[in-house]
Amino acid sequence: MTERLTRWMGSVGAALLFLAGGCMTPSGETMGEQRASVRAMRRDTVNELVTLRPELKQRLVAAPGYGAFSNFGLKILLAGQGNGYGLVHDNRTGREIFMRMAQVNVGLGYGVKKYRAVFIFNDPAVFRRFVEEGWEFGGTAQASAKVEDRGGTVGAASSVNPIDIFLLTDAGLALEANLQGTKYWQDDDLNNAPDDLVPTKVQMQRKVSSAFESMQ
Repeated sequence: MTERLTRWMGSVGAALLFLAGGCMTPSGETMGEQRASVRAMRRDTVNELVTLRPELKQRLVAAPGYGAFSNFGLKILLAGQGNGYGLVHDNRTGREIFMRMAQVNVGLGYGVKKYRAVFIFNDPAVFRRFVEEGWEFGGTAQASAKVEDRGGTVGAASSVNPIDIFLLTDAGLALEANLQGTKYWQDDDLNNAPDDLVPTKVQMQRKVSSAFESMQ
Protein backbone atom coordinates (compact mmCIF):
# COMPACT_ATOMS: atom_id res chain seq x y z
CA MET A 1 0.00 0.00 0.00
CA THR A 2 2.77 2.40 0.91
CA GLU A 3 4.65 1.66 -2.31
CA ARG A 4 1.50 2.15 -4.37
CA LEU A 5 0.77 5.46 -2.62
CA THR A 6 4.33 6.63 -3.20
CA ARG A 7 4.05 5.83 -6.91
CA TRP A 8 0.73 7.64 -7.13
CA MET A 9 2.09 10.73 -5.39
CA GLY A 10 5.13 10.63 -7.63
CA SER A 11 2.91 10.52 -10.72
CA VAL A 12 0.82 13.41 -9.45
CA GLY A 13 3.96 15.38 -8.67
CA ALA A 14 5.39 14.73 -12.13
CA ALA A 15 2.14 15.84 -13.76
CA LEU A 16 2.05 19.04 -11.73
CA LEU A 17 5.67 19.75 -12.58
CA PHE A 18 4.88 19.24 -16.26
CA LEU A 19 2.04 21.74 -16.03
CA ALA A 20 4.21 24.18 -14.10
CA GLY A 21 6.87 23.92 -16.77
CA GLY A 22 4.59 25.73 -19.17
CA CYS A 23 3.38 28.36 -16.72
CA MET A 24 6.34 30.69 -16.71
CA THR A 25 6.19 32.35 -20.10
CA PRO A 26 5.97 36.07 -20.89
CA SER A 27 2.46 37.47 -21.07
CA GLY A 28 1.10 38.49 -24.45
CA GLU A 29 -0.53 36.83 -27.45
CA THR A 30 2.05 37.87 -30.04
CA MET A 31 5.83 37.90 -30.07
CA GLY A 32 5.77 41.68 -29.97
CA GLU A 33 3.56 41.69 -26.89
CA GLN A 34 5.75 39.09 -25.20
CA ARG A 35 8.90 41.11 -25.93
CA ALA A 36 7.25 44.16 -24.40
CA SER A 37 6.33 42.09 -21.32
CA VAL A 38 9.93 40.91 -20.85
CA ARG A 39 11.28 44.45 -21.28
CA ALA A 40 8.82 45.69 -18.65
CA MET A 41 9.93 42.92 -16.27
CA ARG A 42 13.57 43.90 -16.69
CA ARG A 43 12.82 47.59 -16.23
CA ASP A 44 10.76 47.05 -13.08
CA THR A 45 13.24 44.55 -11.60
CA VAL A 46 16.26 46.79 -12.18
CA ASN A 47 14.39 49.82 -10.84
CA GLU A 48 13.45 47.91 -7.69
CA LEU A 49 17.04 46.82 -7.14
CA VAL A 50 18.38 50.35 -7.64
CA THR A 51 15.79 51.67 -5.19
CA LEU A 52 17.07 49.20 -2.58
CA ARG A 53 20.72 49.63 -3.52
CA PRO A 54 21.25 53.07 -5.15
CA GLU A 55 25.02 52.56 -5.38
CA LEU A 56 24.47 49.81 -7.96
CA LYS A 57 23.15 52.21 -10.60
CA GLN A 58 26.64 53.21 -11.72
CA ARG A 59 27.81 49.59 -11.72
CA LEU A 60 24.95 48.63 -14.02
CA VAL A 61 25.98 51.33 -16.47
CA ALA A 62 29.74 50.63 -16.28
CA ALA A 63 29.54 46.83 -16.57
CA PRO A 64 30.03 45.03 -19.91
CA GLY A 65 26.41 43.94 -19.57
CA TYR A 66 23.59 43.14 -17.21
CA GLY A 67 20.36 41.18 -17.25
CA ALA A 68 17.16 40.50 -15.35
CA PHE A 69 15.38 37.17 -15.02
CA SER A 70 12.01 36.04 -13.69
CA ASN A 71 11.68 32.47 -12.40
CA PHE A 72 8.87 30.27 -11.11
CA GLY A 73 9.65 27.00 -9.36
CA LEU A 74 7.60 24.12 -7.97
CA LYS A 75 8.86 21.36 -5.66
CA ILE A 76 6.85 18.20 -5.00
CA LEU A 77 8.34 15.22 -3.15
CA LEU A 78 11.66 14.28 -4.79
CA ALA A 79 11.14 16.29 -7.97
CA GLY A 80 11.55 20.00 -8.44
CA GLN A 81 11.53 22.22 -11.48
CA GLY A 82 11.78 25.90 -12.21
CA ASN A 83 11.68 27.83 -15.43
CA GLY A 84 11.59 31.40 -16.54
CA TYR A 85 12.75 34.07 -18.93
CA GLY A 86 14.94 37.12 -19.00
CA LEU A 87 16.55 39.90 -20.98
CA VAL A 88 20.25 40.70 -21.13
CA HIS A 89 21.62 44.07 -22.26
CA ASP A 90 25.03 44.59 -23.88
CA ASN A 91 26.24 47.98 -22.65
CA ARG A 92 28.87 48.27 -25.38
CA THR A 93 26.60 47.69 -28.38
CA GLY A 94 23.14 48.33 -26.96
CA ARG A 95 22.03 44.89 -28.12
CA GLU A 96 19.19 43.14 -26.29
CA ILE A 97 19.24 39.35 -25.94
CA PHE A 98 16.12 37.50 -24.84
CA MET A 99 16.93 34.43 -22.72
CA ARG A 100 15.29 31.36 -21.24
CA MET A 101 16.21 29.61 -18.02
CA ALA A 102 15.44 26.28 -16.33
CA GLN A 103 16.35 24.71 -13.01
CA VAL A 104 16.11 21.10 -11.81
CA ASN A 105 16.10 20.37 -8.07
CA VAL A 106 16.48 17.06 -6.27
CA GLY A 107 15.71 16.17 -2.68
CA LEU A 108 12.55 15.82 -0.63
CA GLY A 109 10.38 18.88 -0.29
CA TYR A 110 7.26 20.82 -1.17
CA GLY A 111 6.69 24.40 -2.13
CA VAL A 112 6.38 27.13 -4.72
CA LYS A 113 9.20 29.58 -5.30
CA LYS A 114 9.08 32.72 -7.38
CA TYR A 115 11.84 35.25 -7.68
CA ARG A 116 13.52 37.78 -9.96
CA ALA A 117 17.26 38.16 -10.35
CA VAL A 118 19.59 40.84 -11.65
CA PHE A 119 22.93 39.71 -13.09
CA ILE A 120 25.80 42.20 -13.38
CA PHE A 121 28.59 40.90 -15.61
CA ASN A 122 32.02 42.18 -14.62
CA ASP A 123 34.07 40.21 -17.18
CA PRO A 124 33.50 40.79 -20.94
CA ALA A 125 34.58 37.24 -21.83
CA VAL A 126 32.17 35.69 -19.32
CA PHE A 127 29.40 37.96 -20.60
CA ARG A 128 29.99 36.84 -24.21
CA ARG A 129 30.04 33.20 -23.16
CA PHE A 130 26.83 33.56 -21.16
CA VAL A 131 25.04 35.11 -24.13
CA GLU A 132 26.48 33.21 -27.08
CA GLU A 133 27.05 29.73 -25.61
CA GLY A 134 24.63 29.64 -22.69
CA TRP A 135 25.51 29.07 -19.05
CA GLU A 136 24.96 26.47 -16.37
CA PHE A 137 25.55 26.62 -12.64
CA GLY A 138 26.60 23.02 -12.05
CA GLY A 139 25.61 20.92 -9.07
CA THR A 140 29.18 20.91 -7.74
CA ALA A 141 29.80 24.61 -8.30
CA GLN A 142 28.01 25.63 -5.09
CA ALA A 143 26.91 28.69 -7.01
CA SER A 144 24.81 30.94 -4.82
CA ALA A 145 24.12 34.61 -4.52
CA LYS A 146 25.13 35.64 -1.01
CA VAL A 147 24.67 39.06 0.46
CA GLU A 148 27.80 39.99 2.35
CA ASP A 149 28.15 43.50 3.66
CA ARG A 150 24.96 44.24 1.70
CA GLY A 151 26.60 43.13 -1.55
CA GLY A 152 25.60 40.20 -3.72
CA THR A 153 28.41 38.06 -5.11
CA VAL A 154 28.45 34.62 -6.62
CA GLY A 155 29.99 32.05 -4.29
CA ALA A 156 32.73 29.49 -4.30
CA ALA A 157 33.34 28.51 -7.93
CA SER A 158 36.03 30.67 -9.57
CA SER A 159 34.39 30.21 -12.96
CA VAL A 160 31.40 32.29 -11.86
CA ASN A 161 33.13 34.97 -9.81
CA PRO A 162 32.87 37.59 -12.61
CA ILE A 163 29.08 37.66 -12.18
CA ASP A 164 27.30 39.48 -9.36
CA ILE A 165 23.78 38.27 -8.71
CA PHE A 166 21.06 40.03 -6.74
CA LEU A 167 17.89 38.11 -5.94
CA LEU A 168 14.57 39.85 -5.37
CA THR A 169 11.52 38.24 -3.75
CA ASP A 170 8.24 39.65 -2.49
CA ALA A 171 10.04 40.27 0.80
CA GLY A 172 12.83 42.30 -0.81
CA LEU A 173 16.49 41.53 -1.44
CA ALA A 174 17.24 37.91 -0.55
CA LEU A 175 20.25 37.00 1.56
CA GLU A 176 21.05 33.80 -0.33
CA ALA A 177 19.95 32.01 -3.48
CA ASN A 178 20.91 28.52 -4.57
CA LEU A 179 21.44 28.51 -8.35
CA GLN A 180 22.73 24.96 -8.66
CA GLY A 181 21.35 23.15 -11.67
CA THR A 182 20.18 26.34 -13.40
CA LYS A 183 20.75 26.71 -17.14
CA TYR A 184 20.45 29.81 -19.32
CA TRP A 185 20.22 30.00 -23.10
CA GLN A 186 19.01 32.31 -25.86
CA ASP A 187 15.31 32.35 -26.71
CA ASP A 188 15.44 31.94 -30.49
CA ASP A 189 11.76 32.78 -30.96
CA LEU A 190 11.80 36.07 -29.06
CA ASN A 191 15.11 37.06 -30.61
CA ASN A 192 14.16 36.34 -34.21
CA ALA A 193 10.43 35.91 -34.80
CA PRO A 194 8.35 38.80 -36.25
CA ASP A 195 6.31 40.88 -33.84
CA ASP A 196 2.94 39.76 -35.21
CA LEU A 197 3.66 36.03 -34.94
CA VAL A 198 1.36 34.18 -32.53
CA PRO A 199 3.41 31.68 -30.42
CA THR A 200 2.49 28.01 -30.71
CA LYS A 201 1.46 27.85 -27.05
CA VAL A 202 -1.02 30.70 -27.53
CA GLN A 203 -2.43 28.98 -30.61
CA MET A 204 -2.95 25.80 -28.57
CA GLN A 205 -4.65 27.76 -25.78
CA ARG A 206 -7.01 29.33 -28.31
CA LYS A 207 -7.89 25.91 -29.77
CA VAL A 208 -8.63 24.51 -26.31
CA SER A 209 -10.81 27.51 -25.44
CA SER A 210 -12.72 27.17 -28.71
CA ALA A 211 -13.26 23.46 -28.08
CA PHE A 212 -14.73 24.12 -24.63
CA GLU A 213 -16.96 26.88 -25.97
CA SER A 214 -18.32 24.60 -28.71
CA MET A 215 -19.26 22.01 -26.05
CA GLN A 216 -21.41 24.46 -24.10
